[in-house]
Amino acid sequence: MGVIDEIKQKADIVEIIGQYVTLTKSGRTMRAPCPFHSEKKPSFFVYPEQQTWHCFGACNTGGDVFSFMMKKEGLDFADTLRLLAEKTGVVIPSQARSEAEDQLRDKIYQINQTAAHFYHNLLLSNPAAEKARDYLKGRGLNEKVITDFQLGYSLSAWEALKQYMLEKNFQEADLLEAGLIIKTEGSGKTHDRFRDHIMFPIMDERGRTTGFGARVLDDSSPKYINSPQTRIFDKSGSLYGLHLARTAIRQQNQAVLVEGYMDVIAAHQYGFANVVAPMGVAITEKQIHQIKKMTRNIALALDPDSAGEDAAMRCVGFENTQDTDIKVITLPGGQDPDEVIKGDVKIWQERVLKALPVIDFTLKVMAGKLDMKASQAKSELVNKMLPIIADVKVGPRQYQYLTSLSMTAGIEERKLEAALGSYKADRKIKETRPAAIKKATRSIGSNPVEEYILSIMLKHPEMKDKFQGICANYFENSENRAVFEICQDAANLDAARESLDPVIREHLDLLSQRELPGNGLEAKIEQGKLTLKKRYLLDLAHKQSIVRETEEGSIDAGSLLANTDELNRIFKSGIKGK
Repeated sequence: MGVIDEIKQKADIVEIIGQYVTLTKSGRTMRAPCPFHSEKKPSFFVYPEQQTWHCFGACNTGGDVFSFMMKKEGLDFADTLRLLAEKTGVVIPSQARSEAEDQLRDKIYQINQTAAHFYHNLLLSNPAAEKARDYLKGRGLNEKVITDFQLGYSLSAWEALKQYMLEKNFQEADLLEAGLIIKTEGSGKTHDRFRDHIMFPIMDERGRTTGFGARVLDDSSPKYINSPQTRIFDKSGSLYGLHLARTAIRQQNQAVLVEGYMDVIAAHQYGFANVVAPMGVAITEKQIHQIKKMTRNIALALDPDSAGEDAAMRCVGFENTQDTDIKVITLPGGQDPDEVIKGDVKIWQERVLKALPVIDFTLKVMAGKLDMKASQAKSELVNKMLPIIADVKVGPRQYQYLTSLSMTAGIEERKLEAALGSYKADRKIKETRPAAIKKATRSIGSNPVEEYILSIMLKHPEMKDKFQGICANYFENSENRAVFEICQDAANLDAARESLDPVIREHLDLLSQRELPGNGLEAKIEQGKLTLKKRYLLDLAHKQSIVRETEEGSIDAGSLLANTDELNRIFKSGIKGK
């Protein structure tokens, strides 16, 4: 039995969902108001016999215990796998890390959390933290937000944290591993890394403390320091405030990225909970990939200086490679986001609504540094932008870029199209081949149609557009659903594969090794799409019939009719499926 099947066997979906919403028995089903949207008449049903759920209201979606936890907790499949494994006591075999490595990682999480509590209690009650409390009060922070973000203070003493942690039976070597203490060269003695600083615990999307940011209380430099790279802290992959922002990001379908800790905290205090911050000005592909799990709409509100402008302009590439919609919020009078928000929340809201597409912002900044009346400046602008536009897939986004460039440079769009075509023809393209994967040692047979479709997607990425119309709900197998979502989101499958949980990575490799016929793939894709859709609709109709047996009239008739009509259209198509 695989890990996923073992978890499904041990995880009672009624018990898991019952932790989030009150379920009432309704014949052969359990019913409740949907936990994902507001409603007066309950349209959310759980099917104990099938261990599945479905919302017949605004969501009109469903799935198994994995899909529920992913949607409710805002986690990807790998994190959901680990979370449910913890709840059910299932051990996940790891190819990437040994048991000793996992234990060490868990210990560092525990050390960081203990240190965060230590720092937070000092801030709240220690007389030496009075200046830190005054500083935060002067920045307008209230008690609630200080608690929500677990802000703290580190004493000026050299070994205050070290001694506290040793008394808690943590080892000095583990404190070094966590980056909380430093070893002095020569003497080999250790002391606290953070002293006389305001402490900002940095947490992952599950709320686990991975590291710290720290701010000085005087004008000394550097103003901010962070934890070093550790087994669990990666500055380039961290987003400050993500654990508190993920629900709002999903609900509002937008993430706002600001530059600093105080910007995030101020935004949350004033009700803008979809705000997070990278660790520094630079925004990385890892951070964009994290946000994509929740939304593809990103707005940047970086500090109004050259570094902030450069960071925003670099995101043009992310918009292309990560298939995201990135906008830039321009701030008034050189103010930082927290200054704007505390000054007038309406101005902040207006600026967010009027955010510029990142390509328009980039052109505006570039053109502002050139004399656009001169033909040489126009040529320089075009030469800088063509390589960016050439990397964009032909379609609406590329047309938008060309139109924006045409309007800014004052050059006819057809001339830009001709120049783009010449550029593509002249440049040399070097394609890298992924390393050959060893042949599978076992067959794949749990869901043949699902896996056949996925194998085509993996082996023929050039046919990606042929798979439009398939949605994740069509995949019954949780592993297959996870692979499908990866195939949909990943611009570079090799890179995405490396970030996968080993359990899913192995499944993806097996799918990608499957032998496929050399012709007739388009017809087989269409056949598979219809088969998956018919199976999904039949299952949906079965669930609706179960509900009608005991709750006649309890579901919105329009939702039932819409699904029935769609099912009839599939059957009338005359195409047979498995």
